[in-house]
Amino acid sequence: MKKLFEEIRAALARGENTVLCTVLASSGSAPRGAGARMAVFADGHASGTIGGGAVERIAAERDDEQALELLRTGENLLRTFRLSQNQVCDIGMICGGDVTVYYQILKPEALPFADALLEMLGSGENGWLLMRMDANASVRMGLYDERHGLRFLDGVSMEALRPMLLARAVYREGEESWYVEPVSRAGRVYIFGGGHVGRALVPVLAGVEFRVTVFDNRPDFAKQEAYPDADCVILGDYQNIGEKVCIGPEDYVVIMTPGHQADRAVLLQAMRTEATYIGCIGSRKKIAATNAFLMENGIPEEALTRIHAPIGLPIQAEIPAEIAISVAAELILHRARHAKGEV
Repeated sequence: MKKLFEEIRAALARGENTVLCTVLASSGSAPRGAGARMAVFADGHASGTIGGGAVERIAAERDDEQALELLRTGENLLRTFRLSQNQVCDIGMICGGDVTVYYQILKPEALPFADALLEMLGSGENGWLLMRMDANASVRMGLYDERHGLRFLDGVSMEALRPMLLARAVYREGEESWYVEPVSRAGRVYIFGGGHVGRALVPVLAGVEFRVTVFDNRPDFAKQEAYPDADCVILGDYQNIGEKVCIGPEDYVVIMTPGHQADRAVLLQAMRTEATYIGCIGSRKKIAATNAFLMENGIPEEALTRIHAPIGLPIQAEIPAEIAISVAAELILHRARHAKGEV
């Protein structure tokens, strides 16, 4: 989402209008859920996706010219695509369903909003995007986070708004319809060890909206240019990670240092934090020895269930790229469960 809005902001700064296409709701087996986005620019190119296949062909292709027509007219549009089985077969999709898409014209005067949204996306705090629509499909957009409160929307009662500030997108239809989506999540992933697996893992996590910090004790590894998708790269001491980082209850700890002793040192410190997720790479034999070390150093046996080890989902991963996918999948699953209060 951040990259998409960076491109939108650049277009607005050039004085160009942009059409933002947002999936507000979907049903059946539609390919993308609420929050999927695509932007169509003045030169006709598009970025992002609202689902591929049927929806994208109907919504964005030049032969349909829906978004490009809106650029010419300056109008907004709310449209529901009801994909019949015949439509699905005709274009080779394997799934169908209904998708409600809102086409919104963003004009250069929306530049302050784009700046504020990009700031929110990089804040590491919980934040929501708000869309308030009237009966004519005219929309006003706003933002909400605890630090700034409600911005860009006047006359809205927080009492009415708070029930919609959830960990999932909410679309409520009525005389005044609302779409509210969490777009910024508190917490970050700390990767301790920037070796082959760590380097493969960073872009995968960044691609699914995790904020990533790499921590390594080797000067040749702890360089920002080695991990261009990382939010931060830290050169530090594995024996004293608290000197450089402060791990909170919304944070994720991924331990994959070059050696067993360093893994143990980081794991022991991580277990004394409230991190929502702690994972450690290694064999089951290594894990058994590590657990004994933790208990010898005051970690209760019942607390060991917090540790995800061997780290990652069991997909028989072997090479670094495969292990990175396995670990990222486990973090995505944990994030979804954590948002629902299940972990």
